[in-house]
Amino acid sequence: MTIRYEANPPKILPDVNTDESIIKFIEKMKIISKKCDAIHITENVLGHQRVSPIKVGKIIKKEIPNIPITVSLRVRDKSEKEIIKFVDNCVSIKVTGILILMGDPTQSGTGDSGQVPSAVVTMLKEKGYDSKIEMYLSISNKPNFSKIGKKLRANPKGFMTQAVQNIQQVQNLSGNLKQFSIIPIILFPSEKNQKSADFLGLNLS
Repeated sequence: MTIRYEANPPKILPDVNTDESIIKFIEKMKIISKKCDAIHITENVLGHQRVSPIKVGKIIKKEIPNIPITVSLRVRDKSEKEIIKFVDNCVSIKVTGILILMGDPTQSGTGDSGQVPSAVVTMLKEKGYDSKIEMYLSISNKPNFSKIGKKLRANPKGFMTQAVQNIQQVQNLSGNLKQFSIIPIILFPSEKNQKSADFLGLNLS
């Protein structure tokens, strides 16, 4: 079983030295990489501007070359041209896979691009990118399987879940989506993660 650590790159803040934040982030990844099998780098979680997952991913691949990396790709605020450029950059730095998701609205209120994750997967596959990089879509921890037809027809490599509550949710997903790879997200029970658990409605006890 692969243990993949999900990491949020440093926020870009006016009163914080971004280069120093990146150095600290990379040092943290070096430590974490000794305890996990892969790293997933998010993009602008909750719409906050953060260092690009491609920028930190490139450094990680240089500093920790043997650790597989997957990254998130928000389509809400990207044109098709920007999406293709993002994917090309991921391929060039040898990212293993991309989680293609809508993403939260930006804090700056930037308009919605109109892109849809399942349609983006289809578009990228038509251009042959599925032979260069794995593509994943997000899925609820307890989805209504009758309403995810578009995601299934896009036929990604697999699905990354929202944070799961229990093993039964993972078994339900695996049982209903046998032809896909399922990557369950687990929130580690800790005092530091309690705020996130409350936000997600998860019981860590």
